[in-house]
Amino acid sequence: MEFRTLRNIENSFKQIRLYAIVFALLCLGVAGFAVWKSYSFAALQREKIYVLDNGKSLMLALSQDANINRPVEAREHVRRFHELFFTLAPDKSAIESNMKRAFDLADKSAFDYYRDLSEKGYYNRIISGNIQQRVEVDSVVCDFNVYPYSVTTYAKQFIIRSSNLTRRSLVTSCNLLNSVRSDSNPQGFQILKFSVLSNKDEEVIER
Repeated sequence: MEFRTLRNIENSFKQIRLYAIVFALLCLGVAGFAVWKSYSFAALQREKIYVLDNGKSLMLALSQDANINRPVEAREHVRRFHELFFTLAPDKSAIESNMKRAFDLADKSAFDYYRDLSEKGYYNRIISGNIQQRVEVDSVVCDFNVYPYSVTTYAKQFIIRSSNLTRRSLVTSCNLLNSVRSDSNPQGFQILKFSVLSNKDEEVIER
């Protein structure tokens, strides 16, 4: 009889210990879930911007992760640079204005290329020959796996003279560096090591 009592007491202790372990694991699970949900909620809150409207009312504006839009902004930055740099009119002040805005988006490599063309009389021929030049960017290929990002741009260049229209293929390469956003550089990139890989005639149409 005494042996049975001891066995019952031992079984009771085992059951109590099992219940305690199960209860402790349950508490840990609930605590872990609560911590995870708290971090998730905090992350969602950080994606919201609170804006004061003239210091009176409070409006809630949802913000997106900036990294999501970086590839789009990178392509737009390169596209805008090419439009400014390769779109020319037979007007010195217009050329200089476009070049100044293009230089805000790039490093000294863009200025060096411009200087080489200028020393060869390229822009003087544009002005004296009353030549219009414009560019259409077909595609901008960016590699975001390596920083600074490498970019290859494929475009068509149109040179419009009074006698003919020349269509040229244009391929350029550069690197992109993250930079500070400003009015003159809204995408926050800087073009490095700009170079023209290919620029050759494809078609000449008599007018």
